[in-house]
Amino acid sequence: MTLPTITCNPSSSCPRFANFWSNWKGAKPIRLLISIAVGLIICFAVPKPDKIPIKGWQLLSIFLTTITGLIISPLPVGAWAFVCLMALVATRTLTFAAAFAAFTNDTIWLIVTSFFFSRGFVKTGLGDRIAMLFVRGLGKSTLGLSYGLVLSELVISPAMPSTTARSGGIFLPIIRSLAVSVDSHPRDVTSRKLGAYLIQSQLQSAGNSSALFLTAAAQNLLCIKLAQALGVQIPSVWTYWFKAAFLPAILAIAVTPLLVYKLYPPEIKSTPNAPIMAATRLKEMGSPSLDEWLMIGIMIVTVVLWMAGNALNIASVLAAMMGLSMLLLFGVIDWDDCLSEKSAWDTLVWFAVLIGMANQLTTLGVVTWISDGVANTLSSGSMSLPAKFFVMQAAYFGIHYMFASQTAHVGALFSAFLAMQLKSTVPGRLAALALAYNTNLFGALTHYSSGQAAVYFGAGYVNLRDAFKLGIIVALVNIAIWVAVSSFWWKLVGLY
Repeated sequence: MTLPTITCNPSSSCPRFANFWSNWKGAKPIRLLISIAVGLIICFAVPKPDKIPIKGWQLLSIFLTTITGLIISPLPVGAWAFVCLMALVATRTLTFAAAFAAFTNDTIWLIVTSFFFSRGFVKTGLGDRIAMLFVRGLGKSTLGLSYGLVLSELVISPAMPSTTARSGGIFLPIIRSLAVSVDSHPRDVTSRKLGAYLIQSQLQSAGNSSALFLTAAAQNLLCIKLAQALGVQIPSVWTYWFKAAFLPAILAIAVTPLLVYKLYPPEIKSTPNAPIMAATRLKEMGSPSLDEWLMIGIMIVTVVLWMAGNALNIASVLAAMMGLSMLLLFGVIDWDDCLSEKSAWDTLVWFAVLIGMANQLTTLGVVTWISDGVANTLSSGSMSLPAKFFVMQAAYFGIHYMFASQTAHVGALFSAFLAMQLKSTVPGRLAALALAYNTNLFGALTHYSSGQAAVYFGAGYVNLRDAFKLGIIVALVNIAIWVAVSSFWWKLVGLY
């Protein structure tokens, strides 16, 4: 029996096959293969060191696959983390209980709860009101307008730990409105009139706002938790963090808008209409609503509990949960708001996976093996302790060109670099906080280095060349300020 010959015209006869890849909704095949290949090469092609158990080497392989996937994104971040979590259990690298242990981590839930606070700022309009007040007061000149926006983010940041939410939900819409009002448009020769400068000033200043407060960025909380896993304990952590960051962060915030103004000057130097626009917007908003006053009051109570938590024996996560409960009880936000905050639940999954893997890498001796090797190499080079400290901090910073996420960077490298410095006898609190502050400073290094960088670059006001050039120049100036000031300030506050 002869089977009939089937011919397939891609445009008509077999549309299911012809359009298969164009309609494919799953993982991006090439990126998926690259991510898996990284883990397989480590697991099977690289000889396992004698000091690392088999399960530790398997975990390192899956961890590197996870990190590669977080960087090149074969799937959305949360989905990829879940797939890798499945791989841990399926390969029996970790038990189900060990793999999911980090989902009960208090830091994870503090981060998730903080996203719901961010929702309250956006829903009540309080974030917009605060920004408009600063624009009305300082916005007569372009430089003053920039400082007004930067200061408003500084005020909002301790209660809104998502830098992406701050940029996309509050400041980009305001900047876009201000730019369009003076005929400054994206992807156009008019972008340099106003929009490009305000975008870069806000982005380059945001890292210092995030560094000033522990709760101003999600990665800060992750850094502290990973440091605790390595035995670095910081008393009254919210206050201690703020005290150590205060002087260098404030000076850097004071310098950055002016620096960007000189390096990347706007064509329009005077903005007399900005305060008028802000005043009009505030008039349209009317008097602060009851929800806004409740948001202010509850946020003040929560921040006070964060600051005084050690004395009152109230954990940071409990203070955040108490604040969220008040928001729900008073109806400032409702449970549907919490359910619709997809970024919070997405963060719950992939932060938990990263923390769980990082903790288990430490438990199984992988981090210790890496840190011992680097520390021994540095010791053989007869480097002084300050030199070792600066070399490792600089390496941690420079490697961020390979990452598209601050939190992915922390999950991949924070524990290893902290362990290296501890092995080299760098004081624990100094090493941990320096790495954590460093994590915020490289958030504007490139157009892909953080969520807020991607948001601002996506607005279309800044070209790629300028984004890279300003990123490295401002980063180096910020580092110089932090090094110069911290060399004596951290001694005064007892960091070393």
